[in-house]
Amino acid sequence: MSAAGVDACVPDDEPATTRPNYREGHIMTTTTVRTAEQRVDVPEIADPSKVAPKDARELSKLFFDQLTVLEEGTPEYQFARGTLIEMNMSLVRYAAGRFRSRGPEEMEDVVQVGMIGLIKAIDRFELTREVEFASFAVPYIVGEIKRFFRDTTWAVHVPRRLQEARVQLARASEELHGRLGRTPTISELSELMSLPEDEVVEAQLASNGYKSASLDAAMSGSEDGEAALADFIGDEDAALGLVEDFHALAPMIAELDVRERQIIHWRYVDELTQAQIGERLGVSQMHVSRLITRLLARLRAGMLTTQ
Repeated sequence: MSAAGVDACVPDDEPATTRPNYREGHIMTTTTVRTAEQRVDVPEIADPSKVAPKDARELSKLFFDQLTVLEEGTPEYQFARGTLIEMNMSLVRYAAGRFRSRGPEEMEDVVQVGMIGLIKAIDRFELTREVEFASFAVPYIVGEIKRFFRDTTWAVHVPRRLQEARVQLARASEELHGRLGRTPTISELSELMSLPEDEVVEAQLASNGYKSASLDAAMSGSEDGEAALADFIGDEDAALGLVEDFHALAPMIAELDVRERQIIHWRYVDELTQAQIGERLGVSQMHVSRLITRLLARLRAGMLTTQ
């Protein structure tokens, strides 16, 4: 909004005043606007985007104060809101800097998305919160950027050549489907894309890595319409019920001496016969049978005690 546009709202006996603005050397003009309830001072800054962050903090409080009394949708309100956005762009650059490792080619998109977060923060901020606007806004900006990456990046790592082939495949599929009136074959896609058929297949597989599917998402085509993918994968593990028993046995086996633990290991881990164990110990199969029977009785008694 031009200074002339704002001055038109000011009575002749209330002229605008001008004073130097802060450390950047810009000129800030304070124009008085009369609302239905009270007079409001609306500062105009020559170049809000170049205001130093420290000064922006102080000026932001003044502009937020004006937003509380200006009528939303009026030129004066939009001017104050727009100035707040420009003055606080440094917050977006600061937040975007956290993601510079993703490469310079993405930074422009990151900054644009961060601006959306800044605007949301401005529209939701209230001076009564008694917190600095920067502390309030940065989480909004970072959250918007993270949401952008979550919605637009690959769920799993895929080589760049396949990422590019996926984009080419999507365009070729759309073109051929419109031309043929049906889903194109691999050979038709291969011819249009000028790629070997195996690379077309790779690109199709790579498309599955662009977004991950939730195991709890409802599957289309299910009879009740509520079945989820998790209902159809996995299998019953008969050994799962033994986990608790193994956990209870572990400390009792640790209390056995070395020879007793070795016998248990040979019989139930290596699955040796009693005769084979007897050969290793230099005793008869009958003696091994008695040893194992006594060991199992001790362990069984210990299990019953822990239950």
